[in-house]
Amino acid sequence: MLMQPIKKFLQLTALTAAALCGQHAVALGEPSYLTDTPQAGDLRLVDGRKAATLYRDSDADSAIALALDDLKADIKRVTGERATVTTELNKLGKQAVIVGEIGHSEVIDQLIAQQKIDVSDIVDRWEGYLIQVVQNPVAGVEQALIVAGSDRRGTAYGLYDISEQIGVSPWYWWADVPVKKSSDLTIKASTRITDAPKVKYRGIFLNDEAPALTGWVNEKFGNYNHEFYEHVFELLMRLKANYMWPAMWNNAFNDDDPLNMVRAHEHGIVMGTSHHEPMMRADKEWNRYGKGAWDYATNPDELARFWRAGAQRNKPYDSIFTMGMRGQEDTPMSEEQNIGLLEAIVEEQRNILSGVFNDRDVSDVPQLWALYKEVQGYYENGMRVPEDVTLLWADDNWGNIRRLPTPAERERSGGAGVYYHFDYVGGPRSYRWMNVTPIAKIWEQMNLANAFEADRIWIVNVGDLKPQEFPMEYFLRLAWDPADWPKERITEFGKLWAEREFGPEHATEIEQLISGYSRHNGRRKPELMSPDTYSQLHYNEADRISAGLTELLEKAEAIYDDIPRAQRDAFFQLVLHPVNATYIVNELYNVTAKNRLYANQARANANLYAERANELFQADAELTERYHDINGGKWNHFMAQPHIGYTHWNNPPANTMPVTYHYQANAAADMGVAVEGMSEAWPEAGALALPEFSPYGPTSYYVDIYNRGTEPFDFTATPSADWVSVSRTEGEIELSERVYVSINWDQAPTGQQQTSLLIKGTGWGGAKITINALVPTPEQRREVTGFVEAGGVVSIEAPHYTGKQTVAGAEWQTIEQLGHTQGSISVFPVSDTEFSGNIDAPWVEYDVYLFSSGEVTLSGLFAPSLNFVPERGLRYAVAFDDAEPQVVDILADLSQQAWAQAVSDGVRRSSSVHHIEQPGHHKLRIYAIDPGVTLQKLIIDTGGLQPSYLGPPESYHRAP
Repeated sequence: MLMQPIKKFLQLTALTAAALCGQHAVALGEPSYLTDTPQAGDLRLVDGRKAATLYRDSDADSAIALALDDLKADIKRVTGERATVTTELNKLGKQAVIVGEIGHSEVIDQLIAQQKIDVSDIVDRWEGYLIQVVQNPVAGVEQALIVAGSDRRGTAYGLYDISEQIGVSPWYWWADVPVKKSSDLTIKASTRITDAPKVKYRGIFLNDEAPALTGWVNEKFGNYNHEFYEHVFELLMRLKANYMWPAMWNNAFNDDDPLNMVRAHEHGIVMGTSHHEPMMRADKEWNRYGKGAWDYATNPDELARFWRAGAQRNKPYDSIFTMGMRGQEDTPMSEEQNIGLLEAIVEEQRNILSGVFNDRDVSDVPQLWALYKEVQGYYENGMRVPEDVTLLWADDNWGNIRRLPTPAERERSGGAGVYYHFDYVGGPRSYRWMNVTPIAKIWEQMNLANAFEADRIWIVNVGDLKPQEFPMEYFLRLAWDPADWPKERITEFGKLWAEREFGPEHATEIEQLISGYSRHNGRRKPELMSPDTYSQLHYNEADRISAGLTELLEKAEAIYDDIPRAQRDAFFQLVLHPVNATYIVNELYNVTAKNRLYANQARANANLYAERANELFQADAELTERYHDINGGKWNHFMAQPHIGYTHWNNPPANTMPVTYHYQANAAADMGVAVEGMSEAWPEAGALALPEFSPYGPTSYYVDIYNRGTEPFDFTATPSADWVSVSRTEGEIELSERVYVSINWDQAPTGQQQTSLLIKGTGWGGAKITINALVPTPEQRREVTGFVEAGGVVSIEAPHYTGKQTVAGAEWQTIEQLGHTQGSISVFPVSDTEFSGNIDAPWVEYDVYLFSSGEVTLSGLFAPSLNFVPERGLRYAVAFDDAEPQVVDILADLSQQAWAQAVSDGVRRSSSVHHIEQPGHHKLRIYAIDPGVTLQKLIIDTGGLQPSYLGPPESYHRAP
């Protein structure tokens, strides 16, 4: 069984409280080893007058030297004091920082031999580091902070850890996060930290980079040259990442600037090329230097020459070679699979690597085969590559992993990895503008990758980089060690991130803002939004979404006004802009929908909503300009990607205002009446009816009395029964008035009741509105418990189960923040185990109370996960009461259309039909079968379910 890693969770949880105390507690998720109350034996990194001396070996690797130079600069940023870097031990003062790579540093090796430091935890580990205060490490030094690494990157990561601890965010340059100023920096004498990554290669792909990133790069740097990339390399090292695929839409990393690959290696970054660019050659290099067709069947010699040159060029530098071949510009190689040809291509590429790297075995040269899109089909149909080649499984471009290693595949020496997406150009719609990936979604999918041992490479497409600061750091922190960030710490990660960047005062609120806007965008990406997305008619859906985003924006603006001015540029980029931008786009479509509905209903105020839509469209443009103006125009061009007005997969050339309707009101007083739940309005509609009332449903429903003309009129609203209340029974209508209808339940007769409400104003007869109410008997009211049917529906949030069963240590558990509305549930620990879907399986149980009987339909809203285990679906079983469980496969429909619907909606829906013998108490159970099934919501339709995007709000629940 693949147990979920927990080795650090208890330790880190215990240390979190300490990490939240003191001005130096700024390292993300780690206990602070700085103190504000120096004690004997503590190391004074800066004592208000001078800084400790920084030592490295004269022949230290460039990654170590650059990291030490960055630490020196960071000390100056924080304290104003200049530290000295020396390569001579006899020039150290009483306080020092001594840094070196184990086996390559004489002083570090001496400290190990003298047993002054113990490196057994890291000595044989990839990129491990030790940070420790040592008393009298060398002659003349009273205390030294020792940073020892198992290799060059590990040593550098130890130094960057110190930088973050003293108050320099990894985003100090990329998001203008101010450093935390301090005149003294003291490190506790007890400090001893060891760490090393779980995932070997952890990185990003700069992709889909025009127009935003490219426009900015061209303005600030002239091209994608080493001056630009050095900022990226430094950021990655500060985030303890080590791998990158460079921008390639119209560029070629190694060819655009020969110093690019040199500087990458010097910083410690392992370079690769994207999933469709083999042998360290960029796609655009073939356009520049290739001869003949990009077709190995007809042009093998030229392609071999081209690839050999790429291997020779990158031989001196850390690289991972992409193997195989796709068509140019990321297209399929051919219309039909030709496994033999692709196997011949890989064999030729391996021969090239063997010839170029003739000083070592080819299996020691890092290689990957990206099983992206149709390439996975080659593998599933039998194609294999040498076992030392890493199988890089891909998601579906929408954050859902398509395949993970089987037990046999986990034995391959090359291991496996995942290529993930925060940004994508392609169907069903491109999404490139905004962060749309909640970190709970990242955790859910990458936890599967970790559990199934796809841990050799994690790389994520971050598009332009800047809109993705928050999820990018989460992805890379998770990759460093997933055990550090179990699902129980999803919210905590956001709080700690906010505290590091902006201090503790607003950290909780800032986390709510970030999770709020990203979860909204995760429901449906802005490029997929339309006026029809959220229902204007049912469950108050559109207005509930609008109210939630309005509240987020008000909170964000209040915090912006409250924080120090020095933090505002960073806060705008990381919090206020995405919250405001998300609000504007949603509200634009919301008021457009109202304009269209109200114009069709002949409302005189319809044009006001068209005007508001135009104002919001302009506000979107102004918000982008504001982004371009911050910090003296530092980030001009970013966020310029068109995002309004998509009609097909590719973006419009510019933001396009949605179509609005114009209604020409008549020059008279002319009453119209519309009711909640109906698009038709009186007088055209004739019969009107409100949704059924229930004491366990909404407390009221609305009626809109409006003017179809320009002259005001008086109205009256008269119910036919005294147990019906109306918020306003008479008045004058100039444009529109919303009145609310409710039931006096203590006065209403029991049973199924029907009455009416008469609205009179202008026109013949007035509008008669039917009112239906289900009034329980006193006995029913006393016995009602669980989730209660109202309006023909029971809606249940999955985490709110009333009971569960654990089997062999496996049970349904909550993933906070994952889902359209609240959290989700899935079975943990993740394993290969397939349950039978009966009483012996883990189950969750929900108590429900139904007033209906007969056939009901149960709908489940699930995460749009894919069948990552070969020849298996994503199955669960479901039953009411003692009925035989029905097995349901979420992926029964594997059509392209079903997939496109699921990723567009952010959920995959399934349904089953059940027979309820009689009204009253019932128990609904969901049984586990396949791993990776993640349930968000359950909806029982007894005949009243209305169309909406999110489904009905959760039903009234009464505990027994």
